[in-house]
Amino acid sequence: MNKKQYTITVFSENQSGLVSRVVSVFSRRHINVDSLTTSQSSIPGIHRFTIVVEVTEEMVIKLVAQLEKQVDVLKAYYYEPEEIVYQEIALYKVPTSVFSNSERVEQLIRSHNARVLVIEPGFTVIEKTGHEEDTEAFFHELKEIGIYEFVRSGRVAIVKPMERLNQYLNSIEMAEEL
Repeated sequence: MNKKQYTITVFSENQSGLVSRVVSVFSRRHINVDSLTTSQSSIPGIHRFTIVVEVTEEMVIKLVAQLEKQVDVLKAYYYEPEEIVYQEIALYKVPTSVFSNSERVEQLIRSHNARVLVIEPGFTVIEKTGHEEDTEAFFHELKEIGIYEFVRSGRVAIVKPMERLNQYLNSIEMAEEL
């Protein structure tokens, strides 16, 4: 039983209640969702869920099959890390005072390719994009100098091969024309 990290993409119509139905597919099987993001897709009227789980390949195949049985789900796919390009975004709120008389914070920001978004008298907000390990590493270094808040988004991912949903929809359209 080799567990691996998989990214599942689910394409659906934008219907209320769908998020809870999708999440229930995982919770019924006691599978932890590491990350869940939703957005519109490149196809008008179709939304995309990006879900990260750590399971066996046998389990991810079952999950995708169960997701496709949900009403309003058009298609679901799973990918291994090398098949996708992905990022996360993290925001860090640090005391503005850590910038005075110290080059350390500036060096940290530069070395992690982060950027300052907002500077207020009491706090500064810094943004970093990258993989989870990157945003976590920056977080741990900032903890040493002081941090008020930290938040990280879920994974956003694009598949390296052409998006299979387009091919799937084209095949349905061609079949209907026959």
